[in-house]
Amino acid sequence: MTPRQRILAALNHQQPDRVPIDFGAHRSSGIAAIAYRKLRQALGLPERPIRVYDPVQQLAIIDEDVLQRFHVDTIELGRGFALDDKDWADWILPDGSPCQMPAWALPEREPGEWVIRSKNSGRVLAKMPDGALYFEQCYWPFLESDDLDRLPEALAENMWCAIQSPPGPLVSGPDGPQLFAEGAKALRARTDRAIVGLFGGNLLEVGQFLYRIDNFLMLLAADTDRANEFLDRLVDIHLANLEKYLAAVGPHIDIIVFGDDLGMQNGPQMSRAMYREMFMPRHARLWKRAKELANIKVMLHSCGGIRPLLPDLIEAGLDAVNPVQITCAGMDAAGLKADFGEKITFWGGGCDTRFVLSKATREDIQQHVRRQAEILNRNGGFVFQQVHNILADVPPENVVAMFDALWR
Repeated sequence: MTPRQRILAALNHQQPDRVPIDFGAHRSSGIAAIAYRKLRQALGLPERPIRVYDPVQQLAIIDEDVLQRFHVDTIELGRGFALDDKDWADWILPDGSPCQMPAWALPEREPGEWVIRSKNSGRVLAKMPDGALYFEQCYWPFLESDDLDRLPEALAENMWCAIQSPPGPLVSGPDGPQLFAEGAKALRARTDRAIVGLFGGNLLEVGQFLYRIDNFLMLLAADTDRANEFLDRLVDIHLANLEKYLAAVGPHIDIIVFGDDLGMQNGPQMSRAMYREMFMPRHARLWKRAKELANIKVMLHSCGGIRPLLPDLIEAGLDAVNPVQITCAGMDAAGLKADFGEKITFWGGGCDTRFVLSKATREDIQQHVRRQAEILNRNGGFVFQQVHNILADVPPENVVAMFDALWR
């Protein structure tokens, strides 16, 4: 099989010729730039600029030689853009090593910290104190009061929406839709990997980005009328963006990724009844429209223990879920596969990053990976990725052991 055929077979619950592998095709299957630099050195690969495409999480672009070394079957749509050196600017990682960031998203230095400012208002949206490894949100537009008539402006004033990764502003001008379509088409022509398009369309999380987590959860519980008005207006914005997005790239991608972290370590953030009432119909509307606009599979990124919500997510039209956080309540791989394996693809759960990848021996890592793959890969419905991004402190030898366990 070609890489694209392998991924699509898994998504269609057909047994592929081997375990399909994702590494870096979305923002929770990648690797921290600090760890990536060490990985390239450990593999004996030529030195090249380490490019950070996601400044918030400090995630590196994974180069072609590494993708080939680990037999990766996927690629993110953003790799079709920001291909010129002028799109990148020098920066320094928290460990002092050099890297490059998108020229339009360079952090600014202030005493004791790095900050990212809004391009519109100039206010500080995110901070990374010295000694930290990531940026943290520090401004919430609706923290004190909300103005739903200004929702589009508020969206541009939060960390997760304002800090753009490639293609970023390169496709935001009058010729943007054409450039977006051309870049996607060119990427499709030069790769046989499955192309993953990151859309977002978050509902619960956007409320948390704007109101702050505690305030939005209280709004959902205490003022459902206001919460529903907010969610309705947000869905309208997402649908309008979805139309434009898929008009440009729909023919050239295989999977579209939506996001909403619905889970915590011990279960969902909300009751199943609240999910079914306030979120499921809106998710269904978005996912149905995506499939009407393009021949694509719909994947949701949701961390945490979401097992109680899986029947509703499947009914709403979901094809795949990542990262399958197997250390959370109810997320045991064998149980998930037995109960839902014929109905949804588990895009993840291949290696626990919390305890195993970061701390175990290489032999234990390989045994763990083989066991997870044997459980999840039966009859398709599985794409390997580790549980969320490989963090900065993970030894490169452990990363190699993880991927080599699959190939052997």
